[in-house]
Amino acid sequence: MIDLDFIVRFKTKTKYKSAYQNAKASYLNRIRWAISMFYFGMGLCFSTWASRIPSIKTALHLGAADLGTILFALPVGQLTMMFVSGKLVTRFGSHRILPLSVLMYVFCLTNLGLAQNAWQLGLGLYFFGIFGNLTNISLNTQAVYAEGIFKRTIMSSFHGVWSLAGFTGALVGLGMLALKINTYTHFLITASVVLLLVIFNVKFLIKAKETIKTEKQKGFRKRDKSLILLGIIGFCSMASEGIMFDWSGIYFKDVVKVPEALVVLGYTSFMIMMASGRFFGDGLINKFGRKKVMQISGCVISIGLFTAVFFPYIIPSTIAFMFVGLGVSTIVPTIYSLAGKHPTIPTGEALTAVSSVSFLGFLMGPPLIGYIAELFGLRFSFAFIGIFGFVIALMVSRIKAIE
Repeated sequence: MIDLDFIVRFKTKTKYKSAYQNAKASYLNRIRWAISMFYFGMGLCFSTWASRIPSIKTALHLGAADLGTILFALPVGQLTMMFVSGKLVTRFGSHRILPLSVLMYVFCLTNLGLAQNAWQLGLGLYFFGIFGNLTNISLNTQAVYAEGIFKRTIMSSFHGVWSLAGFTGALVGLGMLALKINTYTHFLITASVVLLLVIFNVKFLIKAKETIKTEKQKGFRKRDKSLILLGIIGFCSMASEGIMFDWSGIYFKDVVKVPEALVVLGYTSFMIMMASGRFFGDGLINKFGRKKVMQISGCVISIGLFTAVFFPYIIPSTIAFMFVGLGVSTIVPTIYSLAGKHPTIPTGEALTAVSSVSFLGFLMGPPLIGYIAELFGLRFSFAFIGIFGFVIALMVSRIKAIE
């Protein structure tokens, strides 16, 4: 591990100034590369699961409501681990927790491919959610530490790598379906790749310790208000993102009615634009400001989802899903960066609060879609989530810290 025993606080530069000045640029880039590879591994795991949802749904003879109920096991696992993850990362360090959580994450992924009935799939998703949350918190903590070392915002690029992994997973999933490779073998291949990424990059993780303490009572409500608003924004954005992962393939299959080989087209177009937006996100924010970019992004999400609802044909729906990908691309990295720069709350604590609430949207959105789809149809459920984009645009204007 890289021994940088500093406090990553953007307004306390002297805490890590010496370590930063003495480190070579090439070594710092290797740190950034290592953290990026963990993002890639996590994104590859989730996108691999998402790419096989239509296949699993068919194999287990699940209806929309049945699938929605089973998918709800993911946020339940997330909730179970939410209040524990931050404590584990704080006590043992993200550099120790991250490798272990990733290993368990890939183990849970392979188990999903062995499910023979609904309850086995639900149980597997529950543990997939548990270790997904632990990986999410420890990995984003590493990213915030990296921003402290580089002394500039690079969070969007990390999330861009995660999106790139999602795109890669979609393409691989398409290839696996074309070659008629079964789900378990597909998951096992992905797990092997991620294990190699862990082996080659684990020693470059940042060993850091959060030591800043804050008063527990003074100004608690005032300090928490901004984090609550950031969490709501993240929730709405990641709910929109989550339905793309879990339901885009089903939407193209059941509503757009494309051939089997093209069911991942919508998901792939979404991932291409989300990855592109995140790699260019920092430049857009520097030019136009966080507030304007986030408000426009929220509106773009809604426009994309409503377009897919009103024009359920292959070309307009593909373009619509690209709009959704572009809209969600910069929102989550921006709110994570803002949480990490909170003036009074330690980085780890603020990041845990915002990322946990945000990720709940990612996990709870898909099950909600299933229930609504069963009652009113899949198109109506997509329209319901489409409202979230406008909610984001409204909420952004209420946070003074966003410029």
